[in-house]
Amino acid sequence: MIRFRRLALAALIPAAAISLGLSAARAQTPSPAPAASASPSPASPAPAASASPAPVATPAPAASASPAPAATPSPAASASPSPAPPPAAATTPAPVQTADPFGLETTLESRKVVMVKGTANWDSAFDTLVDAFKALNTLLDKQGIKAAGNSMIVYTSTDDTGFTFLAEIPVDQDPKNLTKDMSIGKSPEGKALKFVHRGSYDNMDNTYEAITNHLDDKRLEAKDTFIEEYLTDPLKTAEDKLVINVFVPLK
Repeated sequence: MIRFRRLALAALIPAAAISLGLSAARAQTPSPAPAASASPSPASPAPAASASPAPVATPAPAASASPAPAATPSPAASASPSPAPPPAAATTPAPVQTADPFGLETTLESRKVVMVKGTANWDSAFDTLVDAFKALNTLLDKQGIKAAGNSMIVYTSTDDTGFTFLAEIPVDQDPKNLTKDMSIGKSPEGKALKFVHRGSYDNMDNTYEAITNHLDDKRLEAKDTFIEEYLTDPLKTAEDKLVINVFVPLK
């Protein structure tokens, strides 16, 4: 549309030039009029002939002025595409983050495990658990047995000073030469609630406090035990980078 208006404007320019040329030529024709003034009687018509070209000159500027309004719409037409870019920015998807499960109902399946019994006080709890896992992994490594799942801690009793536990590692075959504290058994099974803890073992007090509040709000009764599944290897992972599933079996 803009190009069409520019071509129309270019066509109007030579037309205006022709009209100006005609008016200039007509303006020059009255110069022989004084020669006709030698005869007294036609003297009065001579000025009338000289006055007639003047009105012809006035329409010529009007024709040249008419294209000016045609040029003004062209910026408006060129400005119309500018709002197009914003929709492209709106197509960028927002990042989506999923929260860890908190109180998710699940069912635990029993698995064969090699386990070791232990006791610990709260001041050195994590170090005691790591030592128990080291003992189990040393036994399995010597016999070329690979773990068949994540390491677990089953808390069997707790009090103000410490707790008793079972450190368990799932296996597909029975290891030999067990120590007196080790045995082959089954991991817990049944309905439970799943929670997730991220961070150091020392900060798990906050997680367990939140779990207790959740059970109270839902009026749920838990058994006298709970299980921690270590998604990150506690022997190789920095303590503040631990990721632990906490399972609370329900009555």
